[in-house]
Amino acid sequence: MDLCTVTEFAPAPASAWRDGDAWLGGGTWLFSQPQPGVRRLLDLTAFGWPSLSETADGLTIAATCTLAELARWQPARRDFEPAGQLARQCCDALLGSFKVQNMATVGGNICLSLPAGPMTSLAASLDGVATLHEPDGGTREMPVKDFVTGDGSNLLRPGELLRQVRISAASLRARTAFRQVSLSPVGRSAVLVIARRETSQTIVTITAATSHPVQLRFPATPVPAEALVALDLARPAYLDDVHGNRPWREAMTRRAVAEVIAELAR
Repeated sequence: MDLCTVTEFAPAPASAWRDGDAWLGGGTWLFSQPQPGVRRLLDLTAFGWPSLSETADGLTIAATCTLAELARWQPARRDFEPAGQLARQCCDALLGSFKVQNMATVGGNICLSLPAGPMTSLAASLDGVATLHEPDGGTREMPVKDFVTGDGSNLLRPGELLRQVRISAASLRARTAFRQVSLSPVGRSAVLVIARRETSQTIVTITAATSHPVQLRFPATPVPAEALVALDLARPAYLDDVHGNRPWREAMTRRAVAEVIAELAR
C-alpha cells in the first residue's frame, strides 16, 4: 500500500511528536490500508532497544521485538520454559506468513488492540505490565489486560508510545494451558483461552471471543464447574461477526475454560 500522504520519514529518537505522525515498527498493519491522516513516519527501530531481556526477576519484551524473535526465544532459565512454550503457541496463533512473522512487532500487535491479537493474549495471561512513554518525556505503567479496552481501542494518549512489556518471574514459571478455536483451520482466532497456575492462585484469561481481555482469578485450582460459574458471573460481552457468532463463541469459550482447568488439575 502506497501511503501517498506521507512526506517525511524520520528516526523516532530525534523527532518530537506532532499531529500527523505515526510510529513505525514493522509496518505490517500501517502499510496494509490507506492512512489519510498520516504525514510523517517515525522509525522506532532507531531506538535500538534489545528485543528480549531476561533476568532472574523476569522478562522484558521491547515493543519492537518481532513475533519471529519471540517465537525463537529459548529461556536461559529452565524454570521459564513454560512461558517459552506459551509464547510460541501465541505467535503461531497469528497465522501470518513468514514475512509477517518476521516484521510484525509485539508492540504493534498490542497497540492495534484487535480481539484476536495473540500478543495481547500472551501479555494479559501472564499479567504483563506495559510501560508507556509520554510525549513530554514522562512514563506510566499499566497491566496489559487493562490497556486494551475494546475492539481496536486502548488507553494510549495522543503521541504516547508503548515502550515495553514486563513479565514477572513468577508468571514465567507458572504452568499454563492453551486453547484456541477458529471457524477454519487457518482462520482468525475466534476464542483464545489461557489458564495459568501458580502456587497460590489460578488465572484464566479469555481473549478473541470478547472485545477486551476478561480474567477469572481463583485462590486455588477450581473444578471446571466452579470455573464456568465464575465465567457466567463475569458476563462477558461475546463478539458477533464473520469470525463467529455470539452463541457459538460463548459455547466454545465455555468448553475451552473447562478444558484448561481440567488440564491444570491433572
